Amino acid sequence: MLAACVALAAGIGLPERSAAEGLGARSARINALGAAGKYSEAIPLAEAMLADLEKGRPSKDLAGAMNNLAELYGRVGRDAEGEPLLNRAIAIMEQTGALDSVEIGPMLNNLAALYQRQQRYAEAEPLFRRVLALSQKQLPPNHPDLGRAINNLATNYERQERHSESEPLFRRALALYEKAAGPESPAVATVLNNLGQVVKVEGRYDEAEPLIRRSLAIREKVLGKTHPDVARSLNNLADLYQRKARYNDAEPLFARALAIREAAVGPDHPDTATAINNLAALHLAAGRIADALPLEERLIAGGRAQPRVALPVLFEAEQRGLLPREKALDEALDVIQRGTRSSAAAAVNKLAARLAAGTDRLAALVRKDQDLAAEAVQLDKAIVAAVSKQAGRDPGAARQTRDRLAVVTRERAALQKTLAIEFPDYAALSDPPSLPARDVQALLSGDEALVLFSVGETKSFVVALTRDAATWKRIPLGAGAVTEKVVAFRRGLDLGRPRDADERVQPFDLALAADLYAALLGPVEPLVAGKTSLLIAPAGALTALPFHLLVTSAPPAGVPEGFEGYRAADWLLKRQAVSVLPSLGSLKALRRAAQNDRAAKPMAGFGDPRFDPAGDRRDDRVAMRSVTGVAYTEFWKGAGVDRARLAESLTQLPETADELTAVAKDLGAPMSDVHLGSDASETTVKRLTLADYRVVYFATHGLVAGDVKGLAEPSLALSIPAQPTARDDGLLTASEVAELKLNADWVVLSACNTIAGDKPGAEALSGLARAFFYAGARALLVTHWAVDSAAATRLTTSTFAMLKAEPGIGRAEALRHAMLAYLNDDSSPKNAYPAYWGAFALIGEGRSR
Repeated sequence: MLAACVALAAGIGLPERSAAEGLGARSARINALGAAGKYSEAIPLAEAMLADLEKGRPSKDLAGAMNNLAELYGRVGRDAEGEPLLNRAIAIMEQTGALDSVEIGPMLNNLAALYQRQQRYAEAEPLFRRVLALSQKQLPPNHPDLGRAINNLATNYERQERHSESEPLFRRALALYEKAAGPESPAVATVLNNLGQVVKVEGRYDEAEPLIRRSLAIREKVLGKTHPDVARSLNNLADLYQRKARYNDAEPLFARALAIREAAVGPDHPDTATAINNLAALHLAAGRIADALPLEERLIAGGRAQPRVALPVLFEAEQRGLLPREKALDEALDVIQRGTRSSAAAAVNKLAARLAAGTDRLAALVRKDQDLAAEAVQLDKAIVAAVSKQAGRDPGAARQTRDRLAVVTRERAALQKTLAIEFPDYAALSDPPSLPARDVQALLSGDEALVLFSVGETKSFVVALTRDAATWKRIPLGAGAVTEKVVAFRRGLDLGRPRDADERVQPFDLALAADLYAALLGPVEPLVAGKTSLLIAPAGALTALPFHLLVTSAPPAGVPEGFEGYRAADWLLKRQAVSVLPSLGSLKALRRAAQNDRAAKPMAGFGDPRFDPAGDRRDDRVAMRSVTGVAYTEFWKGAGVDRARLAESLTQLPETADELTAVAKDLGAPMSDVHLGSDASETTVKRLTLADYRVVYFATHGLVAGDVKGLAEPSLALSIPAQPTARDDGLLTASEVAELKLNADWVVLSACNTIAGDKPGAEALSGLARAFFYAGARALLVTHWAVDSAAATRLTTSTFAMLKAEPGIGRAEALRHAMLAYLNDDSSPKNAYPAYWGAFALIGEGRSR
C-alpha cells in the first residue's frame, strides 16, 4: 500500500584535486547542473569529461568521473548504463589504494542504491554494510554521513522484511540525528517515519502511532502542511488506522494525502496514483466497493492500477452488479497484462540499450524514445523538487515544466505508435498492448483453452478463456502460500538436489499435486476440462510449477508404495497437452510468427562447453546437470563476475555431447552443425547464421537472474574464454539472445535452471523466453530441474520423431505423446517416476505450423 522505508541519498562526489587545469571547474559545473535537474546538459558534459580521462591511466579522478556519470544516469532511469560504470569505478579505487577509505563510500553507496532500485536487495546489502563499516571507522560518531549509512542499511533490511535487524539500526540513526541535526530536523522526521513503519508492520500499533505522529508534526512545522513529505507521513498514519479497522479515522488522512500530491505533482503522476490506490484500498477493506470502483477505474484508464487492489475491487463490483461482466473481465485482463509488462522492464531496458548503439532506423527511434524518457524523468524530478522547496517557489516555472512534460508524454505516445507500425516485434516486446477478452478468444481454436493467473499478496485470481466463453475466479492463496506449495511440490523432482536432513530425495507427493490442481484449475475446470489443448500464462511462483504434473483427482495415497502408483495417477498430461506462455500478449506475436517460411537446415547444437579456459579440469560427475553447491553470489570480483571462480564451480557436462550427437543423428543434421567444447561459445553462436536452422539446441547450464552478482539477466553458460571480451564473456544473456536472428520451430534449453531453479517466480522463464521469441523462435523446450541426460535425449528425440511422423499433431501434443510413452514404458520401474519423464515444458506456440 505504502512506500517502504526511505533511504537517505548520497550526493555526487567530486574527483580528487587534479593537476590538470580546469578539471575541478568542469566537475563543479556538472554537479551544479545535476543539482538543478538539468540532466540533458549535465550528462553530455560528464560523458565528455570521462572520455578525456579515459585517455590517461586509471586514477581516482577517472573513478570519480565514472561515479558522477553513473549517478546522473541513475537519476534519468538509465541504470543499465550506470551499473558497469560504478563497478569499474570501485575496481579502480581498490587498485589505487582506496580500499578502506571513505573516498570509495559514495561509489559503494550508489551501486547499492542501484541494486535496491532493481529489488536486488541481497546484492545491495554487503555494499551498504561496507559503507557503514568505513563510516564507523573514519567519521566522528555524530557525523550525518554515518547516520545516512545506518539508515540505508536499515532500509535494506526492512525491504527484505528483516524487521528485527532494521529496528535497532533505525533507533541508532534516530539518536544520532537528534544530536547532530536537532530533534525537529527533516532527517529526524524521515527516520521516525521509517521506525514507525517497522513497528507498525510488526503489529505494535500503539507503539507505532506516536512515532508516525511525531514525524508528521515535524514535517508540517518545518516543511509546511502541503509538502510532499507530509503526504508520506499522512499515508503511513492512515495505514496504521486502517490496520486497526479505524476506517473513519483513516479516510480523511488518505484524502488529504491525495489532495497534497495531486496539487503538487498533478493528477497523472505515479505519486498521485499511489495515493489514489491507498484510498481505494481503504474502501475495499471497509467493504465500500461502490466508493473504491471509480478510483480504480481512474487508475486503470491511466495504466497505473495495482493488481492487488484493482482485481479484488473489479471482482466484487461484478459480483454486486456494479459493473457489467464483460467490462470487469476486460479491465481485469488489462491490469494483469500491465503488471506482467512491468516485471520484464529490466530485460527490455537492457535490450533497448543494446539496440540504441546501432545505426539503423530502429536504433534512431529507440534512442529518441530513450531521450524522451530521460527528459520525462528529469522534468518529473524538477516538479517534485520545486514543490518540495520551503521558500522561493516559482509557480510560473512549475507550470512551464508541467506543460513541457505533457508535450514529452504526447511525443512518446506518437513514437510508440511509429514503432508499432514499423517494428511490430520490438513494440510487442517493449510496450505490448493489452488484449481484451474478445481479441484473445479470436486467437484460440475450438479445442484450446487459455488460463491466466495473477498472484497477489493475500489472494490470487485465475482467468479462463475459450473461443466461445470466458470466466474468472478468486483463488484463496496469496503469494507466500503459493510459493510454499510450489517449493514443496518440486521436492522429489530434482534428483541432483537432496532435500531432507539425511541427504535423501523426498518422494513426489501426489496428494499435494491434486490439492494444487483443485486450488488453481479446479475453479475453472468446467470451462477448460473438455479441451484437448491447455495454454497457461503463469505468474510469480507459478512460473516454477510444471502444470502438466498436476493430478486431476485425489490419489489413494500421497506417496505410493511402488512406482506403479505414479503410473496410475491421473496426471493432467493424460487429459490435455500443456503449453506455457510467458505472457498473454505473447500469444498474438507467436501466432503471427508461425506464418514465417520454414528454415532449411535441421539443427544447430551447442553443448559440453568448456568452463575451465585452461582445459585441465574434467568432472567425474556425468549423470546429472546439478548446479554448483557454492552460491553464485560469491563470484564477485571488483568490476564484474570472477569467471575463474565461476568456472571452478560450474559442473562440466560431457554427457551433453552424446545427447546432441543422438539428437542430430535423429534429425539428419551433420556433425559440423554440432558445436562442442570450446566451440560451444558465444563467438560461435553470434557468428552462425542461426536463421537457417529449424532447431537450435543448447545443452548447458542456465543461470537465473540474480544468481551471479553483477548479472541482472538470466543467461546460458557457454565456454568461458581465457580472455573474456564484451562480445564473448562466456555468458549469453537474455538481451544478447534478443539480438540473434532466428527462424526456429524449436529452441531447446536442455539445462538446469532454465525455468526457475530454486527461486520460484524468478525471471528465467519470462526473461529468456521473451528474448528467444523476439529473436525469432516459435517454441522453447525447456527443463524444470536438473535433468538426467539419457532422459533428456529420449524425450527430445521422441518429440521430434513424433512431429516428423505426424506434422499436424502440433508441438505440445508431440511432447505429450513422448512423455506418456516414457511414463508407460514398464521396462524399468523408475520410468514411471515424474522426475524422469516430466522435466520438460513447452513454452510458446504448441500448435502445428
